[in-house]
Amino acid sequence: MSVLVFAESSEGKLKKTALEVTSYGKKVAEQMGTNLVVLTINSNEASILYNYGAEKVLTITNKALNPFNAKIYANIVKQAAEKESAKVVIIDSNANGLYFAPMVSANLNAGFASNVIALPSSTAPFTVKRKTFSNKAFNNTQILTDVKVIALAKNAYGLVENKVSGTTEEFSPVLVESNLVSTSIEQTSGKVTIADADIVVSAGRGLKGPENWGMIEELASVLGAATACSKPVSDLGWRPHSEHVGQTGKPVSSNLYIAIGISGAIQHLAGVNSSKVKVVINTDPEAPFFKAADYGIVGDAFEVIPKLIEKLKEFKANNA
Repeated sequence: MSVLVFAESSEGKLKKTALEVTSYGKKVAEQMGTNLVVLTINSNEASILYNYGAEKVLTITNKALNPFNAKIYANIVKQAAEKESAKVVIIDSNANGLYFAPMVSANLNAGFASNVIALPSSTAPFTVKRKTFSNKAFNNTQILTDVKVIALAKNAYGLVENKVSGTTEEFSPVLVESNLVSTSIEQTSGKVTIADADIVVSAGRGLKGPENWGMIEELASVLGAATACSKPVSDLGWRPHSEHVGQTGKPVSSNLYIAIGISGAIQHLAGVNSSKVKVVINTDPEAPFFKAADYGIVGDAFEVIPKLIEKLKEFKANNA
């Protein structure tokens, strides 16, 4: 018996969320009195997982598995779970995870709970707390199947170092060649992605036009943040749809979310309200977003943002 974690990587590097699910998986394994096994695909950093509790790492090196393919990955996780007699499989609640985790569940005849935010309150019956109704409520879900699949919400548990002496094993799952389809994907390099960012700087129609996005990108650069936008902005073609965040776009669970010139429609709030700290900058003191904000600035973004950038650069220079 074991707990199996899938640790996702990108371009050979483990994602921060991979370390979070490993930290979480170690504690679940301790609760169940068993060991933690971590599965990675095309990662060059497998040894880092030992710092977060991985007692055994299954590594797969196969260029045909780039880019991500939900059907293939789900089958690989199934084979790894069966090999290690895993009773709990833990996956990240990012876009890829939520895409293929239900497939893993179906493959293993396992119960599935997404957006889990805490350690199991009980292992018999297996009970986890999760976010529901667009992050507006919580429920306690019991999974009664022999094997359980759970997807951990980003920033729900954090990174917890727990160094162990682990072992590495090269894993060679059976792959169905017909599923290995060559796929062309659009990928942005050199920028922080919304999925991995601790800080997200987002802007809306209050910026008045795409020509004004330079200061948003500069602020994001100073903070080491990802840039994002509201739905109307992407619909107008001011910014790429890949930057659209909200209920109908990409969900955001960052440590800091800065909303500039965004009124705060309910669909937008539903997709970002799990961020830990929300800062709102808007000229309208009655903007709905202020009710959800931790900090608010009533002011013109074209005056506030340049001053904020200046102060941040000054702070960084004095604390280098």
